[in-house]
Amino acid sequence: MTTFSIYSASIPAFKQILNSLHNILGKAEAHIADKKIDPNALLQYRLFPDMLPFTRQVQIACDFAKGAAARLGGLDVPSYDDKEVTFAELKQRIEKTLAYIDSVPQDAIEGSETRAITTGSGEKTKHFTGQTYLFHYALPHFYFHATTAYDILRHNGVEVGKKDYIGTY
Repeated sequence: MTTFSIYSASIPAFKQILNSLHNILGKAEAHIADKKIDPNALLQYRLFPDMLPFTRQVQIACDFAKGAAARLGGLDVPSYDDKEVTFAELKQRIEKTLAYIDSVPQDAIEGSETRAITTGSGEKTKHFTGQTYLFHYALPHFYFHATTAYDILRHNGVEVGKKDYIGTY
């Protein structure tokens, strides 16, 4: 009989995509240097005027990874200032996020499938169980923002493909 591990369903997935996003940012830096492009052309690029720019996509992907690790682990979500303005600073944010999610003990996350999790405040308050939170809120949002960051770079000519996005697992 196989047992479900909420840790295995969450932390390795966040780490896989955050590591690939980190590598993709390196390719974006090389692309900018090679093509002599102003970095802000990519950092502030939006796929559509009502969408958030590239920088915010990366920040939010990190926020969902650290938020899920903390909430599933029964911990307070650490707050990060959203002041990254360079690719190097975004890479540091990813590294900081990876270090944080690695610091959450696996045994704190295991068994959190039924833990009560609340996000937001006021009219935006949402109540979940741990499993519902992970599968229907945290992971979809995380993948959306990571994919949008990838799409922005790909749309702007950075030579990345599916293997870059999927990374290694």
